[in-house]
Amino acid sequence: MSISVLPPPVPAHADHAGLNALHSLRLWWALPLLTVAWLAMAALLVASLVRVQYWEVAPGTASQVSDRLSFDSQVLNQVTRYPAKTPVLFVTAFGGQMSALDAAIGWIDPDVQVQTFTERFGTSTPTEQRRLGFESMTSAKQIAEYVAFKRLGLDVAMKYGEVVVEQLVCLDLPTRLSACKQLNPGDQITALDGNEIATLDDLTRIIVQYIPGDVVTLSVIAHQSSTAADRRVQLIADPDDPKRTLIGFIPADTRTVDLPFEVGIDTDRIGGPSAGLAFTLALLDELTPGDLNGGVKVAATGTISDDESVGAIGALRQKTVAVKAAGAKVFLVPASQSEQELAAARQVAGTSLRIIPVANLSDALLALANLGGSGLTNATIQL
Repeated sequence: MSISVLPPPVPAHADHAGLNALHSLRLWWALPLLTVAWLAMAALLVASLVRVQYWEVAPGTASQVSDRLSFDSQVLNQVTRYPAKTPVLFVTAFGGQMSALDAAIGWIDPDVQVQTFTERFGTSTPTEQRRLGFESMTSAKQIAEYVAFKRLGLDVAMKYGEVVVEQLVCLDLPTRLSACKQLNPGDQITALDGNEIATLDDLTRIIVQYIPGDVVTLSVIAHQSSTAADRRVQLIADPDDPKRTLIGFIPADTRTVDLPFEVGIDTDRIGGPSAGLAFTLALLDELTPGDLNGGVKVAATGTISDDESVGAIGALRQKTVAVKAAGAKVFLVPASQSEQELAAARQVAGTSLRIIPVANLSDALLALANLGGSGLTNATIQL
């Protein structure tokens, strides 16, 4: 016969003591963890609200140019509009000031470029940069109309405007009389040593008579002023061509065009000239029958000049991200972008987006024709 010996029952007060000890142990771990969690959440909230002196260049949007075009009755009395069947896309990049949290994330995001204040604005202020950006966009619209209308055989003319400082060129050790210390963005130059400067052509013709180091007297109308004042400026050598003499600034594009009519292009709050090629292609598509893009979803970026050349733009990688997200199959980009920029864009594009560099409008039209586009040979303009 076997006898089972059971352990004696645990007193009730012992159960409660053990549970209380376990409960105390859990609270000992939970309270610090809860405190750390709340502190982390508070730190993230503060980091997301506090603005720092960093700005981002991030992917923006890719949208149809045709949605932004408007033709009034006066225009339609002179031309026939052919609504785009496959609208060309223009693309933007986002560039706002960052919070501390944005900056931390941006440093590890390959599609975001984090810039310091100097990298972003140089010697300008944010307000000046925005103003110049919007002025550049206005000019881009005008040049796009000029190029498109000239292609279609319409009567157009280009006129050069006044000389306005857009960006200053500063050497590593500027002197007291350097342009970067004597001039400001938005200033208008009206004379050099008594020689009237009405257009950039006048300035180009006169400046060749001087050498780097010469000190000249400029008549300058400050931005938002109507009165000219003399400023002495020491000329410098072009950093890229030591034999070429510069005052020390990059002029704003103040050209104006005489057009037979104006097509409305709504740019909202978009700044900069990088949509020039897209605007030109969209206008050509709207003013000619057929489908310029051949049924392919195409995006385009690049400045456009009056000689139809396509110029380089900034933030190509970020714009490629936006174009790919929009579902485009082809992205026309300036051939003048650096090899490094083009390689980065192709890396982002992968196999679903084809990058085609173009040097001028003819290259762009040929690329579209190779995609099956209708071309411009069947254009019909009512004159």
